[in-house]
Amino acid sequence: MIIAIHPRVNSFTDEWIQYCIDNSISYKIVNCYSSNIINDLCGCSALMWHWDQSDEKAILFARQLTFSLEAAGITVYPNVNTVWHFDDKIGQKYLLEAIEAPFVTTHIHYDVQEALAWIDKSTFPKVFKLRRGATSTNVSLTKTPEAAKKQVKRSFKQGFNSINRVSIFQDKLDRFKKERSITSFKSLLKGFVRIFVPTQFERIHGKEKGYIYFQDFIPGNNHDTRVVIVGNKAFSIIRYNRKDDFRASGSGHKSYDPALIDPRCLQIAFEVSEKLGMQSCAFDFILDTNNNPLIIEISYGFVTKIFPGYWDKDLVWHEGETNIHSLIIETFLQKELMKK
Repeated sequence: MIIAIHPRVNSFTDEWIQYCIDNSISYKIVNCYSSNIINDLCGCSALMWHWDQSDEKAILFARQLTFSLEAAGITVYPNVNTVWHFDDKIGQKYLLEAIEAPFVTTHIHYDVQEALAWIDKSTFPKVFKLRRGATSTNVSLTKTPEAAKKQVKRSFKQGFNSINRVSIFQDKLDRFKKERSITSFKSLLKGFVRIFVPTQFERIHGKEKGYIYFQDFIPGNNHDTRVVIVGNKAFSIIRYNRKDDFRASGSGHKSYDPALIDPRCLQIAFEVSEKLGMQSCAFDFILDTNNNPLIIEISYGFVTKIFPGYWDKDLVWHEGETNIHSLIIETFLQKELMKK
């Protein structure tokens, strides 16, 4: 058994390669961007590739490669069920609605007149989002119908930048104010320059346009609950909102206290993950006005690597530090390959 791994610095793959070394598992480093990747995988039982939503090249073909390899009988992480809706909030809307998951009510329109008519019948504020974007960079609060109509007209004319460079700079500025380090200062300078220079991703993929996406705004939430499912284990943290903001993702303020986690979020995450056949998934929850958990969005990838413990499927807490990136390959080998 040989595992093919496409390496990426500061990603899951650092732990995957070390896991193979520590456990004497045969692995092969491959380049998924190569035109010969199919031939390069000859003799391999599986491919593991932690590709990122900001990778302008991966966005072009990663899903298609995954589907093709699975059709050929090669096991892949992330597999099609896990990744087809990655960083695609439109796809997630249809998916979560189709399986009747508890999901924040979401409105999408592809016609400008239809969108404007919907605004006239709706209440505000609403949460405006683009289909792509991490750490809340393409998320904002639309407070009035007039503001919503401006967003609609822009979406169906010039469109929106796929990366909100000003928002990213503001995040770097906030981080610098907290840390006051050389590293954060260098990051701040790069963020300032980036305001005026489009990224390669933007150059290749252009602007987001031709649709409008709003979610209902639910007041009273000063945090969200992130639940990560890997196999039969759940990991969770509380992420507190940014200062004077409704957004929690990317705030950097969080708690690992298991006593703060709503067990209903864990249960929903286990059920949805199993129903969709996902190898890993991060769920973001808030509470509705009746105090019921609702999913905001989902993602196969996540940043946090070390958790102080986990919940099993019976929602029993198990204390003990866990490297979740290593757990991914361990679970992958157990569940996907050993059954062959």
